[in-house]
Amino acid sequence: MTTNPLLGFLRNAPATYHPGWGGPEYSDWQDEQMSWKTTCYLGDWSFLWDLQVDGPDALKLFRDSSVNSYENFPIGAAKHLVQCNENGKVVAEGVLMRLGEQSFATQSMTAMWTAWLIHTGDYDVAYTKPSRFQFQVSGPNALAVCEKVTGESLTDVKFMRFRTVTIAGVEVQALRQGMAGEIGFEFHGDAAHSEAVRSAILEAGQEYGIRRLGRRTAMINHLEAAFPTGGWHYLSDLFADGFLEWMNAEFDLLGLSGKLGGSYDSDNLDDYLLSPVALGWGKSIKFDHEFTGRAALEKEVEHPTKVRVTLEFDKNDVVDIYASMFDESEPYQFLDIPHQQRWVSWADAIQNADGETIGISSVPGYSYYFRKVITLSFIDPAYSTPGTEVFVLWGDPGCPRQKLIRATVASAPYKKDNRRTDLDTLVPSP
Repeated sequence: MTTNPLLGFLRNAPATYHPGWGGPEYSDWQDEQMSWKTTCYLGDWSFLWDLQVDGPDALKLFRDSSVNSYENFPIGAAKHLVQCNENGKVVAEGVLMRLGEQSFATQSMTAMWTAWLIHTGDYDVAYTKPSRFQFQVSGPNALAVCEKVTGESLTDVKFMRFRTVTIAGVEVQALRQGMAGEIGFEFHGDAAHSEAVRSAILEAGQEYGIRRLGRRTAMINHLEAAFPTGGWHYLSDLFADGFLEWMNAEFDLLGLSGKLGGSYDSDNLDDYLLSPVALGWGKSIKFDHEFTGRAALEKEVEHPTKVRVTLEFDKNDVVDIYASMFDESEPYQFLDIPHQQRWVSWADAIQNADGETIGISSVPGYSYYFRKVITLSFIDPAYSTPGTEVFVLWGDPGCPRQKLIRATVASAPYKKDNRRTDLDTLVPSP
């Protein structure tokens, strides 16, 4: 059991239900999971924190703090922003949109970390925290729905580009993205008009089988499409002196509290933190500029210690976990499906046949489409070949009964990535 005070606090913190994504379910979670394979969904990410940064040093701020290149970043483009600590471990990640020559917008943890860098640094910039909605429409019929609700063709919008459109008389930014690994658009606009825009999207999507995405299954698309998310699939390094206190005072954290779960047990916080290489974002790292964590990442790129894979849990071992609830002996720790509903960073120990720890398995989830329990995992490269058999230790440290779950290494993303499909080739089917 850990004796590190910070890790002990994270282990014992209360797990809070995430208030985002609307209701727990709208149709039912199986139906909602099928939407991004057969029709499309409307997902509500409006709970994410927004930040707009303006000023002469805005581009310098992002260049100094992130692994990304800015040599080709025109107005109307977006990128996956990744910010690290000096050791090359991820602090924050999110989408960065270039609104103007000196104007940028970002969301989620990168909003809070960027605001902190401005607060503690020496940059000629100012930031605001606009209240905006963020709706995702993703799936095979997403283009048809989005063109119907905007009343215009969107086939000219390239992947990770955005432009202004009108929905229900409201100007919004349409960003082509696709967090389900499918064609998708995100609509960003003034939160005061969120209900009008939401209603218009749902009405336009009726003939195309649109579903609303509830929180019980919302993160399964990240799992299938291999989009690791801080606070779910890995622990972000948010422990700079003074940051957490400042963040609590500056941003509305929606009542969320950080918690750490899973069988992996170490007294060293760094053992839980992951680099962009381990998380599968190595292609985003560009050494064409100086940035925080560069020296560490140059070594990590040359000699990776962990790589991202998907693990498939053995179905008989999963059934055994549920069967234990009907035994007289102590049951195993519950495996919630389709996904844990509470905000917990998850780290289970992955072992080889000799019982050596070879990686970390994040929170498992049940894919109704694939009929499997799978997990995004970060593993020693020597064990990363698809088909390799490993074991996941199930049950938090101190649990009266732990179990080794047999698991098979598979590719990540687990589901085919269709985000960059040529939109001109699509023929929607109502």
